[in-house]
Amino acid sequence: MLRISTDAANLCKFVCNAYMYNGIYRKVKPLMENAEAAEKLANEKQAELAIVMEKVRVIVEKVDALKAKLAEAVAKKQAVEDDANKLQLNLSLANRLVDGLADEKIRWEGNVGTFKHEKLDMIGNALVSAAFVSYIGPFNSVFRKDLWANQWLVDLKERQIPITEGIDPLMVLSNDSIQAEWKTQGLPADRVSLENAAIVCSCSRYPLLIDPQLQGIKWIKGKEALTQKEGSEMLVITLQQDRWQLKVQHALSNGIVLMIESLGEEIDPLLDPLLSRQFIKKGANKIAVKLGAEEIEMMNGF
Repeated sequence: MLRISTDAANLCKFVCNAYMYNGIYRKVKPLMENAEAAEKLANEKQAELAIVMEKVRVIVEKVDALKAKLAEAVAKKQAVEDDANKLQLNLSLANRLVDGLADEKIRWEGNVGTFKHEKLDMIGNALVSAAFVSYIGPFNSVFRKDLWANQWLVDLKERQIPITEGIDPLMVLSNDSIQAEWKTQGLPADRVSLENAAIVCSCSRYPLLIDPQLQGIKWIKGKEALTQKEGSEMLVITLQQDRWQLKVQHALSNGIVLMIESLGEEIDPLLDPLLSRQFIKKGANKIAVKLGAEEIEMMNGF
C-alpha cells in the first residue's frame, strides 16, 4: 500500500494499530477493573485495620495500666504481709518477754519502794560519808568506829535526818568490786587501809598520806601503773631534789599524776596555790594555777 499511496499506507497502519490496541485493551481492561476493585477493597480493609489497631492500642494501654495496678497491689500486699509477719514476731517476742518478766513484777515493785525510801536516806548517807572523808583520816580504827557509828549516826537520828539503818560509810564510798580491785593493786586488806583508800579516791583536795610502812605509796604506784595510759606514767619527786619546780610544771602542763615523797613538817610555800586549789579559769575549758611568778595551764588528768 505504501508503493501505491502514502496516505493509504498510513491509514492502513492506523487501522492495524487500532486493531492491535483493541485486542490488547480487551485483555487489559478486565485486569484494570480488577486492580481498581482490589485497590478499593484494600483501602477499605486498611481503614478497617486502622480502626481495629486503634481499638487494640486502647485495650493494650488499659491492660498495661491494669498490670501496673496489679503489680502495685501485689507490692502493697507483700509489704503488708511483711509488716504483719514482723509485728507478729514482735508480738511473740513481747509475749515471751512479758511471760519471762512476770516473775520480776514483785521484785520491781519492791525495788520501787526501796528506791523511794533510799532517795530520802541518801541525804543522811551522803552527809555521814562526806564527814567521813573530811574528818576521819587522822584517827585509828577504834576512834574512827566510835566517831561515825556511836556519835555521828546517833546525832543524825536525833535530828531526824533520813539515813539508811546500819549504814557503813565505807560501803557508800566503795563496794566489794572496787575494794577487790584495790587489793589487786597492792592495798592491804585490813579495814583501815580500805577506809584510807576510799578517802583518797573520794576527796576533792589533794590527799596527804602519813605512810611510815610505805603501804600507801605501794598501793598508789600499783594503782596508777594499771590505770595510766602509756607515756603518762606517774611522776614521783621530792622537794629536796634540784629543779623540782620544773617537774611540777611538767606534770601540770601534761596532765600527769604527781606524787611528792618525803615531805617534812613544812611544805614549800610555792605549792600553796596548788594545794589550796587556787585555780584561775581562762576561757570555757582552760584552768591555770600560779606557781611563783608563772601561771601554768593545768591539763585534765593532773
